[in-house]
Amino acid sequence: MTTEEIKLNVERALEEIRPFLNSDGGDITLIEIEDDKHVKVRLEGACTACSVNQMTLRAGVETTIKKYAPQIETVVNVA
Repeated sequence: MTTEEIKLNVERALEEIRPFLNSDGGDITLIEIEDDKHVKVRLEGACTACSVNQMTLRAGVETTIKKYAPQIETVVNVA
């Protein structure tokens, strides 16, 4: 996959998870993808203060991103 294809697939993954975050008053933004392997996102809105945002990041966001772009190794939230 090219860098552009990876970015498009990560954006598709975020579009899939976004309605779930929006329903709880949150959102997510793609910040960058490093070396086609490491994704940085920013959880926003209600997600910033949510006590389970790390679980959401791992179980929801990371899993969905890896479904669309299996070569992604890490997904981290940057404040």
